[in-house]
Amino acid sequence: MVLDEEAQARADVWKYAFGNVTSRVIIVVVQLEIPDIMKKHGGAISLSDLSAAVGVPDDKLYRIMRFLIHHGMFKKIEPPRSKVLDDVVYYAHTPLSLLLTMDNVGPFILLQGAGPHSNYEGLTVDALKIRNCPDFKTLNGESNWDNPLYATKVFTDGMACHARVATSAIIENCPEAFRGIRTLVDVGGRHGIALSMLIKGFPWIKGIAFDLPEVVAKAPSVDGIQFVGGSMFDTFPKADAVMLMWTLHNWGDEACIDILKKCKEAVPADTGKVIIAEVVINEDGEEDEYTGARLSLDMVMTGLLDRRQREDIQRMGTSSEGSGL
Repeated sequence: MVLDEEAQARADVWKYAFGNVTSRVIIVVVQLEIPDIMKKHGGAISLSDLSAAVGVPDDKLYRIMRFLIHHGMFKKIEPPRSKVLDDVVYYAHTPLSLLLTMDNVGPFILLQGAGPHSNYEGLTVDALKIRNCPDFKTLNGESNWDNPLYATKVFTDGMACHARVATSAIIENCPEAFRGIRTLVDVGGRHGIALSMLIKGFPWIKGIAFDLPEVVAKAPSVDGIQFVGGSMFDTFPKADAVMLMWTLHNWGDEACIDILKKCKEAVPADTGKVIIAEVVINEDGEEDEYTGARLSLDMVMTGLLDRRQREDIQRMGTSSEGSGL
């Protein structure tokens, strides 16, 4: 599909926003010696064999390889004839990935990740080998959240920027989702950016921004929005609908199920809605102009929080016995 100039620009800007992710992932892959291991293996190598060789859990390694395949490094292939019954993913080199070996460009790639400037936000060999990563620590051992500038300014401004972009798209493309809603809770609503846009687009809605007490305490007054402090693992404010925007990707499946249960308790049983706005990775469908941005965000979540962008949101509720979702 050929995009017009404005549509192409909207897609391209995310490439630049996530521009450092690709180089960060490539450096880690070379540090893990994946290109050399695959070359020495000689032929197709399974995900499980590669995982064992590099010491990275197969779920994390699968997502890294998926990201690199999108960028032309490595390829997924059919299993060898002797393994046709295996439900296993196999990989092979491409001309580009072969250039990443240590007898080629690999050492120069490693140079880009060396020195005191190389803070890679959790996407490191050591972090990937831990099945449950701790919160991202900076080079001096501190968490980003220990930095007042990051916690109160950089993060808030970044999320406000995302809220404006995402909410504009939601209002334009999904207006039917808000029909019949009189009260709407935005979980993690911070200072009400998304809600203020939604109640302007759908003026019959009263908004409730629900976030941690210390966050809503600093929120400016906004007409049509009530700010409520609390925890999403306790009790949500009652409303006709609950919205989760870029929330579930911060949590594992079990925590997400708990959050969704709280959503269900907060809305009417017969007419209540839970509106989920998340980046979803389409494993089997055709790629589009935003595929690279989705996969880059998945890599960011891998490094920062040992979390991921999901392929199927509904699976969390339907596959968990007794979840009631």
